[in-house]
Amino acid sequence: MKFAARMHLTAALVLASAFATLHAAHAADKKDKAKPASPQIVDSGSFGVFIKGQRVVTETFKIEQQNGASIVKSQLKETSGANAANQKSELDMTANGELLRYEWSQASGGSLNVAPSNDFLMERTTVSGNGKPAEQSFLMPSTTVILDNNFFVHREVLAWRYLGSACKPEAGNLKCTQGPTQFGALVPQDHTSMSVRMELVGKEKISIRGAERELLRLNFSGEDFEWALWLDDHDQFKLIRVAIPADSTEVVRD
Repeated sequence: MKFAARMHLTAALVLASAFATLHAAHAADKKDKAKPASPQIVDSGSFGVFIKGQRVVTETFKIEQQNGASIVKSQLKETSGANAANQKSELDMTANGELLRYEWSQASGGSLNVAPSNDFLMERTTVSGNGKPAEQSFLMPSTTVILDNNFFVHREVLAWRYLGSACKPEAGNLKCTQGPTQFGALVPQDHTSMSVRMELVGKEKISIRGAERELLRLNFSGEDFEWALWLDDHDQFKLIRVAIPADSTEVVRD
């Protein structure tokens, strides 16, 4: 995918504190300790990725919670080509945001996984089905954000993490700590770590498929990238649109 070079710059997952802040009204009266917890679908759907107005990739995703764990699954499919699902990933975390495991694979061969190992994150990469895995360790905590290439649902999860940790409701509005909040992140496909920042801008009116909507804007940036994210604060803070001006790229929820 041509846009992958710049889209390797972001995401992580849903902390219990984030859901407590953003979704408490939906969860307060739904506990039944006598029965096993059923999976709760937090969000599901698809994103269209457009470069210079042309759709190039569709990402289909699902985020669910079960038995204190959060699970993010995603598949990427190019608009042309023989592979039905070019890439897929799964990110599993505990209720307090600690990484359990991350797995990625592609239809053409090759896979990787990341898991905590003592004070490190250990990444194991297999180039082909019969190849011996190569290992690389990162001296990073298990709460590190996983931001893999091209998975925009990871960006949504990072936005929730930011809102849950740096913001609180006040008089019907979100009040966040002044200035950007910094996160340490791991990009498994690039075998690298980085520092990223997120900051609340406020409400903006933007056009989505010809209709004007008022959405919550966040600025997301790093050493060599700047993105804008828009979330719907009237619908569980779902990610609606991403703009990446440097790549003439736009991502829109279907």
